[in-house]
Amino acid sequence: MARSGDSFALGALVSLSVMLAPGSGHAANLLEILFGGPIKHRSSRVEEVPAVRVAPDAAPRKAAKVVPAAKISGPIYYTYKADPLQKVDFSALESLPQTAAFGPMAVLSNFREAAAGLKNFDLYAEKDIAKAMSDYYAANPEFIWVNGFSANSRAADAVRVLGEAASHGLLPAQYAVSVPSPAFSMDATGSRLAELARFEMTMSARVLRYVRDVQNGRINPNLISGYYDFPAKPLDLVGVLKALAGSQDVASYMESFHPQAPEYRILRAELETLSASAREEIVVDPRLLLRPDETSAELPKLIRLITANGDPALAADHADVLAAYGTGEIYVPDLVPFIKAAQKSVGLKADGVIGPRTVAKFAGQSDADRVAKLRLALEELRWLPSTLGDTRVFINEPSFTASYFEDGVEKLKTRTVVGRPSNQTSFFYDQIKQVDFNPYWGIPQSILVNEMLPRLRRDPGYLDRSGYEVTDAKGRRVSSASIDWGAYGSRIPYSVRQAPSEANALGELKILFPNKHAIYMHDTPQKALFNRDVRAFSHGCVRLQDPRGMAAAVLGKSRDYVADKLKRGHSSEKVTRTIPVYVAYFTAWPNAEGKVEYFDDIYDRDDRLKAAMAATDAVRAPNG
Repeated sequence: MARSGDSFALGALVSLSVMLAPGSGHAANLLEILFGGPIKHRSSRVEEVPAVRVAPDAAPRKAAKVVPAAKISGPIYYTYKADPLQKVDFSALESLPQTAAFGPMAVLSNFREAAAGLKNFDLYAEKDIAKAMSDYYAANPEFIWVNGFSANSRAADAVRVLGEAASHGLLPAQYAVSVPSPAFSMDATGSRLAELARFEMTMSARVLRYVRDVQNGRINPNLISGYYDFPAKPLDLVGVLKALAGSQDVASYMESFHPQAPEYRILRAELETLSASAREEIVVDPRLLLRPDETSAELPKLIRLITANGDPALAADHADVLAAYGTGEIYVPDLVPFIKAAQKSVGLKADGVIGPRTVAKFAGQSDADRVAKLRLALEELRWLPSTLGDTRVFINEPSFTASYFEDGVEKLKTRTVVGRPSNQTSFFYDQIKQVDFNPYWGIPQSILVNEMLPRLRRDPGYLDRSGYEVTDAKGRRVSSASIDWGAYGSRIPYSVRQAPSEANALGELKILFPNKHAIYMHDTPQKALFNRDVRAFSHGCVRLQDPRGMAAAVLGKSRDYVADKLKRGHSSEKVTRTIPVYVAYFTAWPNAEGKVEYFDDIYDRDDRLKAAMAATDAVRAPNG
């Protein structure tokens, strides 16, 4: 979490504006305080719109009744409600007409006789699964999982896949099926048929649950919070049963519903490795603070963890120093380059001071903690498309990074600033559409109402003085001073934008992927924030340390091309390729070299996802 002192001092701004008399030449506007100094406009070719001007000494008009101040609230978290289970309706199968059959193998076509054994059989499943089963078997009264008087090879393959659920971060008990024993008495064929019918239905219910879970996830993220925004991933469950009935390779078919992205395979392999390991845990004091020439018994333990879990090249590059001082308790100056290199390798500020964040990166999480993060990451990947795309932009909020991939190779990785905990960046995906050079900043209504309106009620003309443009509902420019801002609550019928300038909140570039959250990537005047390890300071958008590099990448142009466009003032350019962008939230994620890295849960979303999973587990538990 970001410390309050590391965030924008917006509370201080409000207090400061109270102290400054309205209209005073010393009154600084919001953006001047945020970004420092008066606004200096860049040259830009901007269409001029006639403004409605008010004489400075005009008599103020009579103010309308002041509307009480209001706030625009952001998304909230909900109490997660899992899909309820319902009893599968077998009534259409219990009275199927019988067919003539002879000999023990007659059961191949005698599903109709076996279906009578479903009377008084209580099987519960999710609503869509229960309906799919009723619809499928009413139209196709035949066994999928049974041949003769036994479970068939198709069932054996499916049971094996279901039994591997734990390796995908799932709970095997939720897909468990008891397979009938091969041994039975031919004198009890009626009860055997009933047993097989019940096995058939249980098998189909659990296979459908598995397929649905591995394609779409066990939970619906949109029911956790308004910060999640994922489209539905359609799944034809009746079609799945039809495909299973005709499949000669059930295992491959079931496994095809898992995410096919390489990252999924890496995360799964890491989960299997950690789950199987019985290595001794090395515990380092999480409050350790150690500077060069200081002594601590925790130092050699931390060094062991860095060499064991860090980049193998680290140990190789500093082998001599580690051999000489790696087991000692004195933090000798010769060890500082090794510690700095280790800090840099995990995205920390390479200052050589061993503090809680350095300890947390290498020793702050047990294998159990990492396993929990991996299970969540596998679940979250199921919300995304099965393949992420060879060319894409991937933003991971907990790691404060944005990467551009082309042909599956990471070509650019840059630091980011994301939303503060009170203005969280959402989790969704979209497509890159446009790059704006020397952009305008359209002030979001939430910022206008929550942060600017109190000042505007006292000093309605400050937007005019500070280089902002105000337009009415018809797009006509109006003077901020001519508006009675006290007449509005949370619904302001005006739009406000900040013209391109050195102090523009978006800096010199904006990269758009239009979405209902009004989130995009952009430059920022506040470059110093990129030097911090925790970079959650924005109103929700994603600020880039290297916006020119990202703009060049998505446009398929050079940095020189971007620089030249910036010299020409305000303009926009469409992105002509299909480039998906993932604004994601993973506290466990593989880097470009395939090594899984672990990050802090900056928004406490992991705990909320765990709670949603627990709610799903509670619903499923009574009925397996």
